[in-house]
Amino acid sequence: MTSFAPDSIVLNRKLPLWYQVSQSLRASILGRSPQDPLRLPTEEQLAEHYGVSVLTMRQALKELEDEGLITRHRRRGTFIEPDARRGTPVRLLGSVDAIVAQQSGMTTELLDHGKGPVPPELAEHFPEIDEVATYHRLRSDEKTGEPTNHARNYVRPDVAARFEAAELLHRPMTKVLRDVVRVDISRITDTVEARLADPETARLLQVPLLSPILHYTGVTYDAEGRVLDAAVIHYRGDRFSFTVTLDAT
Repeated sequence: MTSFAPDSIVLNRKLPLWYQVSQSLRASILGRSPQDPLRLPTEEQLAEHYGVSVLTMRQALKELEDEGLITRHRRRGTFIEPDARRGTPVRLLGSVDAIVAQQSGMTTELLDHGKGPVPPELAEHFPEIDEVATYHRLRSDEKTGEPTNHARNYVRPDVAARFEAAELLHRPMTKVLRDVVRVDISRITDTVEARLADPETARLLQVPLLSPILHYTGVTYDAEGRVLDAAVIHYRGDRFSFTVTLDAT
């Protein structure tokens, strides 16, 4: 039987290996095509693929099993749950794969895209340019169709010219930048605030006006320290929570 082929990952030795592997595999699972097989490779094959021990791989798989993304059957193997609910808490430990995993597994509608001036609140991130490419997307739960968040991305024009807007219907922006444009992402800086839903957000997310939402700003940098993309995302407050773990070393 053919097994599912997950993406590769470059491991950061300063972060827990099991967590990085679980997030990379989670992103692969949530971003899979419908025709991809549901059976995962064996623990040993996955451990070799990611370059970790079988014990580390087992811990990563337990994380996904606890989340309900996979099921494990003695002597039969490990299988992806095609109907697993995707609306899980966001957990960030500093890896790009964590961001990709958080953004994956939702139905995406591209509401509009084009070019426009840099928003005043983001001007500090684009000091040398006046215009950016803009993308506005609405994401919904695959199973229920319930809107979960809407996102606006502001991308450097030279970077935006290297991919088609339609890519964002199938991949999160971070994955497009990394795997399609193939830029070297050095870091992503996240800011999360509690806010009240404005009229547009209330309409798009189907929540009452002035209900609690999470206002997220994510700024993606390349290896030269340039900002590639600034994302502003409004999450439904009843569907998401953020957990951030800081590395003390």
